[in-house]
Amino acid sequence: MHIETLKVFCDIIESGSVSYAASQNFVTQSAVSQQVRSLEEKYDCRLLERARAGVKATPAGQILYNSSKEIVRRFLELENRLREIGSVVAGAIRVGTVYSVGLHELPPYLAEFLRAYPQVNVHLEYLRSNKVYDDLIEGKIDLGIVAYPAKRGQIASIAFRHDELVLVVPPEDPLAKVNRVSVKELAGQRFVGYERDIATRKASDQILREHGVRPHYTMEFDNIETIKRAVEIGQGIAIVPRSAVLMETARGSLKMLEFTEGPFMRPLAIIYKRGRELAPAVNKFIQVLTESRIPLPGQAARNHDKVERPERLEKTA
Repeated sequence: MHIETLKVFCDIIESGSVSYAASQNFVTQSAVSQQVRSLEEKYDCRLLERARAGVKATPAGQILYNSSKEIVRRFLELENRLREIGSVVAGAIRVGTVYSVGLHELPPYLAEFLRAYPQVNVHLEYLRSNKVYDDLIEGKIDLGIVAYPAKRGQIASIAFRHDELVLVVPPEDPLAKVNRVSVKELAGQRFVGYERDIATRKASDQILREHGVRPHYTMEFDNIETIKRAVEIGQGIAIVPRSAVLMETARGSLKMLEFTEGPFMRPLAIIYKRGRELAPAVNKFIQVLTESRIPLPGQAARNHDKVERPERLEKTA
């Protein structure tokens, strides 16, 4: 039996998806199905069954998974150590992040990393922030990049950079006549925002409360792109990361306003499972994220975009 087949099987059980396992291992779904069939023929029993949300292990499949996951983990650690001895950085990295970071913060870093390490495949997954933490703990992703990192015992974090929270309004809104606005002036406005459990929503609500504003939300969404579209069609105003609205403000579909009481900064962090041995490619990716000084469009001259760089990566056991 090939260890790679066991890894594919473990990926199916952990994700509940054949297509996900195929994408994570750079093979087709038919190849994954064939690998599962070969295991079932070898042991003369069914290993997978249909579930409401995809597939799940049968009792026999659960026994195979429980024994295989440690074998796969040890094998991947062995591969990582051997790669560290060699000079070639290769393999795959699975990164989970929220839309505003993945679409508007990461692209220049990804481009720099892939230029330096073309033999590494980077899988970027867009997830809700709570799912990023869960997938890290379950081993479904190698790294997460989130805003307002939460303190969790199983999770270690590294400072990445900061982004500024700004107000965006439709171009025809009366507020669009100015470039700066006081938070107190937003009393009585209709807001479009993130859903309540999202960290950036909690932070923006706190800013409003501290200045005596009780927001009225007309719409709530789980991603920045839908929020922007709602503001563009006049459903309300929104507090959002500056980097996420540079394109819309440049083309005139949104007007960006800074806060006179600001700047209000949104911290971003790289997170990973504490105690997990990180692959060389993952360590190199972290190095690019933390050591590259890449200004985003429109931010090159902003002094408050300078972030504290970690002196070293926390050692893992």
